[in-house]
Amino acid sequence: MDGHGLVRSVKTVGMVGPGQGLRAVRSAWRRRRLDAAALASRGAERARVPGAVTSVEPGPGGGVVRFARSELRVSVTGGGAVFWGWDGAGPEPSYALVGGCPEPDPRALLEPDKDGGWRVVSERVTVVISRHGAVEVRTPGGVVLRRDLPPRWWEPVGGGTARWSQRTEVAADARFFGLGGRACGPRLPDGTYRLWNTDPGGSFGPGDDPLSITMPVQLVVADGGTHLVFHDNPWDGTVTLREGEEGAGSGHDRAGGCELRMEGGPLRCWVVVGTPARVLQAWTALTGAPAVPPSWALGAQHARWGFGDEREVRRVVAGYRERGLALDALHLDIDHYDAHQVFTVDGERFAELPKLADELGQDGVRLVSIVDPAVKCEPGNAVYDSGSAVDAFVRDARGRLVRGVVWAGESVFPDFTSPEVRVWWGGLYAERLEQGFAGFWHDMNEPVSFAAFGDASLPRSARHALEGRGGDHREAHNVYGLCMARAGYEGLRALRPDERPFLFSRAGWVGMQRYGGTWSGDVATGWPGLRASLSLVLGLGLCGVPYSGPDVGGFDGSPSPELYLRWFQLGAYLPLFRTHAALRAGRREPWEFGPEVVEHARVALDERRRLHPYLVTLSHLAQRTGAPYVRPVWWFAPEDRALRDCGDAFLLGDALLVAPVLEHGADRRAVRLPRGRWYDTVTGQAYEGPGQVLLDAPLSRIPVLARAGSVVPVRGGGGELELEVWAPARGRTGGGLVVREGGDGWERPGIERYTTRWERGRVVVEREDEGGPVRIEGAVRVRGA
Repeated sequence: MDGHGLVRSVKTVGMVGPGQGLRAVRSAWRRRRLDAAALASRGAERARVPGAVTSVEPGPGGGVVRFARSELRVSVTGGGAVFWGWDGAGPEPSYALVGGCPEPDPRALLEPDKDGGWRVVSERVTVVISRHGAVEVRTPGGVVLRRDLPPRWWEPVGGGTARWSQRTEVAADARFFGLGGRACGPRLPDGTYRLWNTDPGGSFGPGDDPLSITMPVQLVVADGGTHLVFHDNPWDGTVTLREGEEGAGSGHDRAGGCELRMEGGPLRCWVVVGTPARVLQAWTALTGAPAVPPSWALGAQHARWGFGDEREVRRVVAGYRERGLALDALHLDIDHYDAHQVFTVDGERFAELPKLADELGQDGVRLVSIVDPAVKCEPGNAVYDSGSAVDAFVRDARGRLVRGVVWAGESVFPDFTSPEVRVWWGGLYAERLEQGFAGFWHDMNEPVSFAAFGDASLPRSARHALEGRGGDHREAHNVYGLCMARAGYEGLRALRPDERPFLFSRAGWVGMQRYGGTWSGDVATGWPGLRASLSLVLGLGLCGVPYSGPDVGGFDGSPSPELYLRWFQLGAYLPLFRTHAALRAGRREPWEFGPEVVEHARVALDERRRLHPYLVTLSHLAQRTGAPYVRPVWWFAPEDRALRDCGDAFLLGDALLVAPVLEHGADRRAVRLPRGRWYDTVTGQAYEGPGQVLLDAPLSRIPVLARAGSVVPVRGGGGELELEVWAPARGRTGGGLVVREGGDGWERPGIERYTTRWERGRVVVEREDEGGPVRIEGAVRVRGA
């Protein structure tokens, strides 16, 4: 057992107790034996590269370029996205794409290029293929955004899965973002990142990698342009990033680089070029629109592992109400189950759960239930029996059930890559709905099986349906959480067709936004964990997952009042705003940290409620445009290098810039502003960007600035929607979009467009209507004028 395995063993025993710890040891040995028997060692391998061009075959949007030892299929879609696949790989089948492969651009043609190469020219992008298989992506103006060198395969001599690598060159000034949920971002530093969804086995901080959501998605930002690249392959792999170096005008720049290494699966790739907004919109068209959460899920939520019983739940909710603190949802963790068994309720501690849910609902508080994938392997367990009847559980290469160890003990795992299993699992949520739950959070779905050493998951040789194609866990692992989310989401739609489901998942993959969002997982309590929380949300948004948030206060330990308050203030401006903590961690209710924290937390909660219409607007715009709620400060100016390196502040939509306090003892902080005029939303003072300003950040608040000219929908004093308008600079105009919530059903509300300008010494607000602009007089509050 190596050092890492020893640490995991200690953590496992600490989390689940000595009895479960021994089971975890046996499970790890069992998994190792299964893989040794079913997966042949790689043995001798032969390396292969494409070789020289031998022929071409033009086709719609591009064509096929054949080389001596491989072939490359290239196509540009009508929306400007570029696809290429080696060795016959096409866009489908794919867990990432939605609605099939986009139609090719009929105007994009494969034509000869210099030096024996070929190129595809389209309106938005040019693709150049060299005679030895290098692929360049260029802007219409000819700027090279990336150059993928000829790939290399290593094929077992006796047959089997080929592993491969792909090296890439980018501009010396390029910066990397994305790769799913990474704690060290949002700008990813040089280093190697693993593509294997992983439970870290305890709380994590900025130096821990990988985590629960890994994605082979990079957003690359450089002076020459922005592009997103996605290698559509869910297998295990690594991405090694290296930023370039500029020669300070000497002309000796060193290009930045990336090397992708995959243990198997297809070598196929999508690239989207344009502004960040255009890139994310095209990305959404490929992988699916983000689900819009119910309106209440944009409010304040509270969770804890270990509420104990119904009396404790009522006590906590009453504590919020007695202190005038807003609360919209309360989450129950695994301790409300009967012996930790999924889709059950402890009949003693939660004897009248539907009644409790009804009482809380009348007070405006919804109940949210945890759902784990593992099912206790025991006849008489209703979920196990019904799953066995439809052969729902993962089996090994010899056809036997794969057993692991999770909270309920020895467990089996549904195969969510089977459509029939997804239908069965989705129907089980009827029990949760009958208990009164209004939302669901999926946990432990990397998937996790406790292990004293090695990978704390299923055997790599375990067999999966993979939509009828068949395969093993090496291909299914990273999409397991995605497919579980799909099962839950589609089941809830069938059970409650008139309501939008609320579902978020710890693990997932590309396309998970179609079914809901995610949260940070077990982020460590401490100032580094606070900083990691923001990194995760920003990185996931740039991968197409706009709804996420951390465990406010951290998952473990006991934060100081200052740390808890700063985390709370950050969370109040993130899409998912939820406090949460582990079983043995300190409490996370605001009043546990003293009266001063309660008062400042109330201010943050009141501001969250006031901004609720703005968050509703951002949720609907994310569905239609792919733009995340939380955006890096360089979103509108990716060419600004100082902004590209800024990771301690963010834009909330178009209008607000939020600068959380991420350091102990800070009561002021420097804030880097994008270009334009920005108003401090508390003092009203105006600042001009681009540049850096030093702002007060007392314990009572964090700096929040509003863009001049913006229109922000807010909740007025009487609960009605009001427009908060920040005056544009003299001689300039502004505007904003508003989407009014029409309930938690499937109605698609319209987008209202507003413009702002100066006229005769006052700010005028107009709404764009079919008959022309309409001046707005009532329910408008102008600030900064």
